[in-house]
Amino acid sequence: MKLQRMNRRALALGALAVSGALALTACGSDDTGTSSGGSSAAAKPGSIKCDDAQGQLLADGSSAQKNAIDAWVKQFTAACQGTQINYKGGGSGAGVTAFTQGQVAFAGSDSALKPDEVTASKKVCTGGQGIDLPMVGGPIAVGVNVNGIDSLVLDASTLAKIFNNEITNWNDPAIAKLNPDAKLPDLKIQAFHRSDDSGTTDNFTKYLMATAKKDWPYDGGKTWQAKGGQSASGSSGVAQQVKQTNGAIGYFELSYAKDGLTTVDLDTGAAQPVKATVENATKAISEAKVVGTGKDLALELNYGTKAESAYPMVLVTYEIVCDKGNKAETLPATKAFLRYIASEEGQKILAEADYAPIPADIISQVRTTIEGLS
Repeated sequence: MKLQRMNRRALALGALAVSGALALTACGSDDTGTSSGGSSAAAKPGSIKCDDAQGQLLADGSSAQKNAIDAWVKQFTAACQGTQINYKGGGSGAGVTAFTQGQVAFAGSDSALKPDEVTASKKVCTGGQGIDLPMVGGPIAVGVNVNGIDSLVLDASTLAKIFNNEITNWNDPAIAKLNPDAKLPDLKIQAFHRSDDSGTTDNFTKYLMATAKKDWPYDGGKTWQAKGGQSASGSSGVAQQVKQTNGAIGYFELSYAKDGLTTVDLDTGAAQPVKATVENATKAISEAKVVGTGKDLALELNYGTKAESAYPMVLVTYEIVCDKGNKAETLPATKAFLRYIASEEGQKILAEADYAPIPADIISQVRTTIEGLS
């Protein structure tokens, strides 16, 4: 057994040396294509601790973090060849359901667990419960595809009216007022939202509720509530529909806003409209407060910030895992993978993939919590 373990480690180190020359893509899924060039955040030989990680790790949840997960899995499995990680990315709602039914080792969700979901998790976390570990941050970009328009400013009120089917044409006076130099076409707006239960929807609508409540008379949640519009599954599905439809608008993570899409600048009340960038999202996320109790690290985001250069339409994706009572056969691999993605090296990959790293004081708490998982 000892010789076999040494051979496995030798193979893993050799494979990792090769993987260091591979490119990390900004979009690690088939939905968004690949890019060429090396990554400065590629794992160094021996820098990923595999411990006793073995076997297949099943996970599901947030499609928002799918591109980040793909980049992480590429590095981790090159180092830990005895482990396979299958992250489905079927949406936050699907991930939480799969977790509370004991079907996955961990789940990704762009919204923290609700009290009833915590209660349900206790059935699969023997002697413990599901907890939220903030791992991925980033801006929710509003992407538009309007021929001839390569720059657009919108505010919360106008966004709310567009997605609530009250502003229906691109040359509407409210849009024109925010874009006095733009040649807005007489073209019907095609608004796309998520068809599946989505943490991206939850955070997008929380922003509208916090900043344009009069124009967004809904109570939020993962399920889309507004009238009108068209739907697509997953962030990749919404992005694809916007890309192929002239006059379209939709919301998704910045990593999906590629290949010809224009991202909206937000008029937040700051001196200048704020662009959807990783740096600007990080400024907004830095205002977040930990509101979870015990080992739970759920955050409260300040969607209404008007700080200069702070992009407030953000989300934080949590990895949901049992604090106690994890299955013995998956615990080593779960801890090893979570330890890697929470590490300085793992978090560095996020910025290269159009996500925002979690602020240092919060991610340090995440690292401590991961070591105590049992």
